[in-house]
Amino acid sequence: MPQNYLFDPNSKAMNRGDYRPSEYLIPKTALHFDLDDTATVVKSQLTIQPNPAVKNGGGPLILNGEAMKLISLKINGQTLDRQDYTVTDKELIIKRPPSGEFTLEIENEIDPTSNTMLEGLYKSDGLLTTQCEAQGFRRITYYLDRPDILSAFKVTLEGDKDKYPCLLSNGNGDVTKTEDIGDNRHRITWNNPHPTPAYLFAIVAGDLNMLEDSFTTVNGKKVTLRIFVEDGYENKIKWAMESLKRSMKWDEETYGREYDLDVFHIVAVKGFNMGAMENKGLNIFNISLLAGDPDTTTDARLIDIEAVIGHEYFHNWSGNRVTVRDWFELTLKEGLTVLRDRQFTADMHSHASKVIEDAAIMEGGQFIEDSGPSSHPIRPDFVQEFDNIYSATVYQKGSHVLGMMKTILGDDVWRKAMDEYFGRFDGQAVTCDDFIDVMQEVSGIDLSEFRRWYSQSGTPEIEFDGHYDAKAKTYSLTLKQSTPPTADQKDKQPLYIPVSVGLIGQNGKDIPLTLDQDNSAAETTKVLHLTKQEQTFTFTNVEGPVVPSILRGFSAPVKITSEISDDDLIF
Repeated sequence: MPQNYLFDPNSKAMNRGDYRPSEYLIPKTALHFDLDDTATVVKSQLTIQPNPAVKNGGGPLILNGEAMKLISLKINGQTLDRQDYTVTDKELIIKRPPSGEFTLEIENEIDPTSNTMLEGLYKSDGLLTTQCEAQGFRRITYYLDRPDILSAFKVTLEGDKDKYPCLLSNGNGDVTKTEDIGDNRHRITWNNPHPTPAYLFAIVAGDLNMLEDSFTTVNGKKVTLRIFVEDGYENKIKWAMESLKRSMKWDEETYGREYDLDVFHIVAVKGFNMGAMENKGLNIFNISLLAGDPDTTTDARLIDIEAVIGHEYFHNWSGNRVTVRDWFELTLKEGLTVLRDRQFTADMHSHASKVIEDAAIMEGGQFIEDSGPSSHPIRPDFVQEFDNIYSATVYQKGSHVLGMMKTILGDDVWRKAMDEYFGRFDGQAVTCDDFIDVMQEVSGIDLSEFRRWYSQSGTPEIEFDGHYDAKAKTYSLTLKQSTPPTADQKDKQPLYIPVSVGLIGQNGKDIPLTLDQDNSAAETTKVLHLTKQEQTFTFTNVEGPVVPSILRGFSAPVKITSEISDDDLIF
């Protein structure tokens, strides 16, 4: 087998089984930024608590921190002696923290201009902006920079009015009402009351133009909406604003998810190093993904803009309010949110076109990844770097795995299970197993075999063979599944695959389907539950020869390998 250099099980660099909960929690975080292009001073006040879930805790407090200069350090208002802590190029270690809750005050300095890693706070095209997913917050201040540390953030920004007329961060606040503090400087405070991991933290400071609108939620709350762009893009963001409002309405109607802050902000700039990022209440985009005018932009491009705006907005619940325990669980938020944005696009436009597009994306990208040297399951067990996890497998295949679960449960049960998932884990960092447990509990369906999709890589292949018995008026359809060996896994097990099937009569129309020993009402499309290597399904009361229609709606991310005759294809 070729070496899997990104997801190597022989490497212990990153191992999902090594996860341990933090000995400490940070329920409250207060940050103060004195913004400067080359010498931004960050003052943090952290409320630290022992984690009650960790027995025999109380060891050293080890905070992540890179590329910064420590200025001062206090615990409960008292300056720490130099012998009580250690600073390395990766960590700040407080050797003997107090027992019980305490306050840690840190003052440090960072240089956004020299931050060529473009993680944390950096300067680009005259703006200060941030990117903290997956591990960028540690380049802003010393912190427990891991997604299972959720904190209520209060952020104060101050800076020169001419350099930074616009000061944005997460949470509630009014960007149009800053406080004048003299010397041509101003200040604003943002409050995010919802427990949020540091990877969702964001700052944008600079000279930006603003489009403002509003949205009234299903319960009557008026939310102020603002999109910020650089000069030259002011007339290219109206479609984006309308797309945002459609996203908010769709999420309320389809998933019952109401927006939870008083403001929602989007910033779209040329210098953002990622495509888009779902920071809590302050989504940041590269302008190339957001700017578009219906008079001059293609329909396909406008749909793409709408989809990515929807994706980042939908993360407010599937990723922000309920987040991931660790980065190995990334598909929990990304696969689910891609599924949600795919549903959104289909509902806004054409379901059939969206299915074709989704199948083409899988065939043209993810199937290739599955068969190459970097093959990996949607939830890898080993990685060299967490950046490697951001893959077509985790995002696209992950969304189709969840789509299969939705197909197995049915739309009504899926919605009930999703309501339970969001309600049960609101404000928590959880795992894919937690999600599946809820789906299984609410539906009553045994999903034990289905869990293999999370640990097995590769693209399953399905062969089918049909036989019509004119005398008995039955049609027997045999399905066989197999998954070829991949670079990371030689041996494969059968998967739980929902195969959506129809039978087309000689008149070109679907015939009603009744499965042997099936008392449900006749339908023209049936979902066959393929759980073994080979299964035969028999349809009864079938009038005349039929042509099978397999994998309708791209019901599973698999390949059909049976050769189909030209006559059947033409038919």
